[in-house]
Amino acid sequence: MQRIKERMIVKAHMRLFRLIFLIFPNCFFFFSTETSAQEEKKYVRDGNKAYEKGKYNEAEDQYQKALGVNPGNYTGAFNLGDAYYKEGKSKEAASRFEELTKIPAGDDKLSAKAYHNWGNALLHDKKYEEALEAYKKALTLNPKDEDTRYNLGYTQQMLKQQEQKKNNDKKNDKKDDKKDKQDKKKDQDKKDKDKKDQDKKDKQNDKDKPKPGKQDENQQNRVSKEAAQKMLNEVNNNERKVQNKLKKEKESVQSVKIEKDW
Repeated sequence: MQRIKERMIVKAHMRLFRLIFLIFPNCFFFFSTETSAQEEKKYVRDGNKAYEKGKYNEAEDQYQKALGVNPGNYTGAFNLGDAYYKEGKSKEAASRFEELTKIPAGDDKLSAKAYHNWGNALLHDKKYEEALEAYKKALTLNPKDEDTRYNLGYTQQMLKQQEQKKNNDKKNDKKDDKKDKQDKKKDQDKKDKDKKDQDKKDKQNDKDKPKPGKQDENQQNRVSKEAAQKMLNEVNNNERKVQNKLKKEKESVQSVKIEKDW
């Protein structure tokens, strides 16, 4: 019975709710909007508390929730950019503040802060030229902002140093190229000199080699004659031997008696 009674009460409440909504629809819209606004502000407040305690990741989550309720919440978006920057997410911070510079804040000083923070994020990534332009815009909207003026001067100094470094690097590169060419030329000159010295040494060695003189030529001729005479003597000796042998054979034949065959 208790369950039935509860169901009956719920049904009665639902009928009453529908009736009131039909009579006063705007009241419910106001109530819903007010609830969302309160929820949105609560997320921003919670984000601010976490930010002040250095809990930037938690603050980021709260600001994201606020933007989830109302994407047009300028304060939530601005503080989200700050949380990004504190977390070291300079690219995300730069993107967030750049978007805010395109949205009319209704207050030049607030817009100037958006440009100032955008410049800080760009400066962190050493994008000096872009940061310089952001600071200039911020000073245009709020010329009395000394922090922006200081950051502007600092960025100009860093930009100048960057340009000097580039120029020095170019000069050093040229010097290195020139030195490399000089070293290569020295190596080639040394090789050429060594080759010339070796060629000269080889020629000197050839010149110092002994050349056959007349006496040597006569000696060679004499040796050749002696060799020829020796060969001739051997031929004559052989000839004599042959002649003697033939003579002996002839004498032997003549001394043999031939018997007739009767």
